[in-house]
Amino acid sequence: MGNLQLELLQKLKEGLVVSCQPVDEGPMDRPDITAAMALAAEAGGAAGLRIEGINNLKAVRPLTKLPIIAIVKVDLSDYDIRITPLLENIRQLAENGADIIAYDATNRDRPVPRADLLKAIKESGRLAMADCANLADAQYALELGADILGTTLSGYAYDIGSPTGEPDFDLITQFSKLNGFVMAEGRINSPTLAHQAMQAGADCVTVGSAITRIEHITDWFVKAVRENV
Repeated sequence: MGNLQLELLQKLKEGLVVSCQPVDEGPMDRPDITAAMALAAEAGGAAGLRIEGINNLKAVRPLTKLPIIAIVKVDLSDYDIRITPLLENIRQLAENGADIIAYDATNRDRPVPRADLLKAIKESGRLAMADCANLADAQYALELGADILGTTLSGYAYDIGSPTGEPDFDLITQFSKLNGFVMAEGRINSPTLAHQAMQAGADCVTVGSAITRIEHITDWFVKAVRENV
């Protein structure tokens, strides 16, 4: 890892990454709105951004010097994985200004082996973030040379955990013992949970829905209000 890559991780360490990903096909699902979200997050003190899609990346990159973790979500008819599954995705993200490229690091069927995806990210000169679901995912990713281990897919793969429960604090702690850079991500919906994720051993925390998805936030409040009716 070169000096520039180390500097990127240092910028993220003990910071907040804001995932600016509007609800697909929702009223805010436009590159200009995604860019506005990114600038608002930067104004609020975000250390980095997570951006999905080439058009959104193109809109955000010229406006900020914050580190950008970039992904492409692809719906594949024969596979469950969605996050940056193809080599072409990596090439496009690298060409359009990603600093860090995240990929699905789970041990599930896929069109391109995990090792090949990570190799392509490293050859592009970008840092590689492994979006993991369990400890074995992270261990394998670290062996391959991943720079960031994310708990992103805990509860969303292998039919384990709950996609609606609390963050997987136990997994964060397990990752912290691997001597890699740990990104806590997934169901961190309040400042209190973000603080707890750091206490569990995270180096950095990513928050998405609780900041950028108005539809989800509104639904949380609607359900809370109706519980008392």
